[in-house]
Amino acid sequence: MTPSPHPRRRLVGVSTKMYFSAQRTKQYISDVMAQLSASPDLALKVDIFIIPDAITLTSVITQVKSSNMPILIGAQDAFWEDAGSFTGEISPSVLSEVGCRIVEVGHAERRRIFGESDTETAKKAAAATRNGLIPLVCIGERTKGMVSIAVGECATQVQAVIAAVPDDAEVILAYEPVWAIGAAEPAAAEYVVGVVDAIRELPFVKDRQGVTRILYGGSAGPGLFATLKGSVDGLFLGRFGHDPEAFIKTVHEVSSA
Repeated sequence: MTPSPHPRRRLVGVSTKMYFSAQRTKQYISDVMAQLSASPDLALKVDIFIIPDAITLTSVITQVKSSNMPILIGAQDAFWEDAGSFTGEISPSVLSEVGCRIVEVGHAERRRIFGESDTETAKKAAAATRNGLIPLVCIGERTKGMVSIAVGECATQVQAVIAAVPDDAEVILAYEPVWAIGAAEPAAAEYVVGVVDAIRELPFVKDRQGVTRILYGGSAGPGLFATLKGSVDGLFLGRFGHDPEAFIKTVHEVSSA
């Protein structure tokens, strides 16, 4: 099997997690779109995505569509079944119906707080692709150590997902060392490069027909991408990106690096 011929566009995104009120989300989207309007060529060079909370998701999609801004909107989670007696869960089918494009699965907080496993993450990724959505799969080792140990832990997480989705499906991997999430500093550049390069060389990643992009998250911020650009395809921001100016500044950095 030959590797995918598709080019990998750079990608920058942010999740608001559960930090924003509905009004703040609306204002944030307005501010981001205003800044993008000032740099119309920016979105031609890099894909941009925003993942709001589930309650404001549909209003954000409407807000973005009304402006014709090329921003991909994602969901923070989805269930592995399309419909049924699953009170409180989010249907991937409905997400697709309302215009969602990306579904985040396997975040460290969902693994830690809700006990989600690699198997459940893989089932959610499969449900996303089944409904025409792109799974954004969060991976990462729990504790800081040797690169080889991190690669081994991440490989198990990645393999479960890759085995569950079609070979030609697009997948985004967000490498977020758990120990670096919310930390004062991101993981060292040489460490991240070592892990990401090794993940790309895993046969079940390298030989896929579908596009597989790898982002770095985990205290990602300004100036970081320039040190990682030879390995990662972009950045997945958390709280730093909750400032619209900081988010757009990072998009500019990824676009021009």
